[in-house]
Amino acid sequence: MSTKPVHAAQTLYPVAGGCLQVGGIPLTRLAQRVGSTPFYAYDRRLVSERVAHLRAHLPADLELHYSIKANPMPALVQHLAGLVDGLDVASGGELKVALDTGMAPERISFAGPGKSDAELACAVAAGACVHAESEREIRALARIGEQLGIAPLLALRINPDFELKGSGMRMGGGAKQFGIDAEEAPHMLALAAQLGLTVDGLHIFSGSQSLKAEAIVEAQAQTIELALRLAGAARAPLRTLNIGGGFGIPYFPGEAALDIAPIGARLQEALPRVQAALPGVQVAIELGRYLVGEAGVYVARVVDRKVSRGQVFLVTDGGLHHHLAASGNFGQVIRKNYPVAIGNRMNESVEPVSVVGPLCTPLDLLAERMELPRAEVGDLVVVFQSGAYGKSASPAAFLSHPDVVEVLV
Repeated sequence: MSTKPVHAAQTLYPVAGGCLQVGGIPLTRLAQRVGSTPFYAYDRRLVSERVAHLRAHLPADLELHYSIKANPMPALVQHLAGLVDGLDVASGGELKVALDTGMAPERISFAGPGKSDAELACAVAAGACVHAESEREIRALARIGEQLGIAPLLALRINPDFELKGSGMRMGGGAKQFGIDAEEAPHMLALAAQLGLTVDGLHIFSGSQSLKAEAIVEAQAQTIELALRLAGAARAPLRTLNIGGGFGIPYFPGEAALDIAPIGARLQEALPRVQAALPGVQVAIELGRYLVGEAGVYVARVVDRKVSRGQVFLVTDGGLHHHLAASGNFGQVIRKNYPVAIGNRMNESVEPVSVVGPLCTPLDLLAERMELPRAEVGDLVVVFQSGAYGKSASPAAFLSHPDVVEVLV
């Protein structure tokens, strides 16, 4: 079997006989196995290799957690539960998925603003660690713990006074709906103690989707300094410290993969100091997109080929209702094309085309004027970098088209 890269940003998926291979299966065969298009396919080998890559470059005593919001597909979460040290959830629904994996409840953390009392009660009853984000949540946990007769596992999520520079999405610094402002944290630690709660840890998350190792190193250093400062206000020794993540993946031309080595080297230097200052504390890093984003593809079938005033349009049976991010409507300021291919015509000559979906809106655009192999009705369009924020981050009910299938191969 011969292999070759399929895109400037794609070296993970081999090609044989002009057909993309996903999970070791030719794409045309996989489409037959799934039984319908469109679908998402996640390659478990690539997920496992990504975790192994991190383990090889990060300190051995640093825990690795998976942030389920990146992709909550149950089979994928189950696979990751056997590879990582903990699961991070952001809703009651994600909490159920995490608990179903058999992960020890105390290794499941529940963050996110606006948790309902019902969600908090479920988390306390399950024994998961709640990352409180407000005074209301702290008071609710005290009340719920008393009602249930269960001491809640509690950490405080902190909104730091800095942000992850160059990140695609800023989750900390300035005024944010996320977490407790760093300057308010000592007061909240005191309040928790007054209410009879033990704060077991801190969660400090400053940003996501960064491809700059130096920016992540700087943010992690600031995170550790802030954690050490706040630990002095805690009434009991901290057992956990979640320093967030922020590791990005390349999507667009000119972007290079994140270099993990310098991040691991600096953490290797920093962790002994943390352990000396906070004996017994377990430091964790929380990653979502970086673990699964490049391990997934979105596949749609060409249902029409049409030419409008000289421009070729490939109309597919999938679109923004399944993959909002690829359409450019999930945070892009200026729309850019995700890496796209004609999965069953990988080695053929190319032409400029636009790939659109079946929705009655000009926003339903998967590729705009890209150089792709000439495709006909029945061919398979592949959108790479689709393992994170795909189906679950898209408006599936928009225009009432059929839902999309997901498979783990």
